[in-house]
Amino acid sequence: MIPRELLATAVVPGGGDPLRLIRRGTEFSIMLGANELMNSRLSGSEEALATLAQARLTDVEKPAVLIGGLGMGFTLRAALASFGQQAQITVAELVPEIVDWARGPMAHLHEGTLDSPQVQVCVQDVGGLIRAGRGRYDAILLDVDNGPDGLSREGNDALYTLAGLSEARAALRPGGVLAVWSSGPDPRFTARLRKAGFDVSEETVRATASGRGARHTIWIAVRRS
Repeated sequence: MIPRELLATAVVPGGGDPLRLIRRGTEFSIMLGANELMNSRLSGSEEALATLAQARLTDVEKPAVLIGGLGMGFTLRAALASFGQQAQITVAELVPEIVDWARGPMAHLHEGTLDSPQVQVCVQDVGGLIRAGRGRYDAILLDVDNGPDGLSREGNDALYTLAGLSEARAALRPGGVLAVWSSGPDPRFTARLRKAGFDVSEETVRATASGRGARHTIWIAVRRS
């Protein structure tokens, strides 16, 4: 059996248990307590968060994109590939060590994306960028915590309230897209999106690019004019 190796830990601002970066052979995982938040083998739904959003913005030549949560970089990689060379992408990551890990032990997963001239990385709460960005973005991609039913930090819950969704709508240009990743469905969240002024579709996506693994949920919410 290949042993698991603890590489590093990180404190989530305003959270409880520390994050743990674990390596097992060539596989990486980020754990919170007994919960595995992400795994380097499971990239399918994180990539779909970007590709599904981009599919709704085909007429935007120079999209401004905000990604909430760097993670293992799968959403960022997919966003760079799908939104095109004219896109400007801002990544908000609350935990500075995750950015350090992306430039250190997991650099090969990120494939140099953090150094792209199209990318700006901000070590801060994505909620602050949303509130400060009225009418700034064509797409906001949220892969924060575990989705609307969070695990790591109570402060993340504010993103998914009616007030938080209204702030996201205000940060989007007319026709802009809010894409939200979740570990599972949440009918009450779907209703809140509609109440906040979005036309909503709910997609079920497999955890792996091969179409296997757990089923995750992605909401594609288009701002009504």
